[in-house]
Amino acid sequence: MLHVKLMKPFYTKKEGHLVKFVFAYQYFSIMKDDELFHFIPVEGKEIIVNLNTFQVENLSEVFVFQKGNRFIRLPLYQLLLVSDIHRHLQAILQEERAELIEVNEQTRKEAADAIYFLEQENYSRMIDEALSAGDREMFDALIAQQRESQQLYGGL
Repeated sequence: MLHVKLMKPFYTKKEGHLVKFVFAYQYFSIMKDDELFHFIPVEGKEIIVNLNTFQVENLSEVFVFQKGNRFIRLPLYQLLLVSDIHRHLQAILQEERAELIEVNEQTRKEAADAIYFLEQENYSRMIDEALSAGDREMFDALIAQQRESQQLYGGL
């Protein structure tokens, strides 16, 4: 059995529901019979994972590893069968997922801030209209709603 010694994507690219992990020299190595072989990007250099199913999409991609003048050529499907690469892929995917969750939380906060800002601008515009029309009842109602909104959002 082969053991993955190091597996670190050179870069990651997300395209819709697919994530591509691209590997380069010195970022991917395997152990075979106590010998360390380093990845060389002469043929395949990426692993594509479907984020909906967590299945590897490009199983026919051929990875080449080198030690001195000896080479190991392995299609990705075979590498998945004869090594512990699954464990390393899971770790990389968990990192990607954590970053995605962090980005989503930041996006949600920015959206909430924008909504709050637009609501306050709208209250100000409607209050100005109520003042222009001399509608005291509408003015009082809008001021009360605006204060309630500010308390609800904590005055972001």
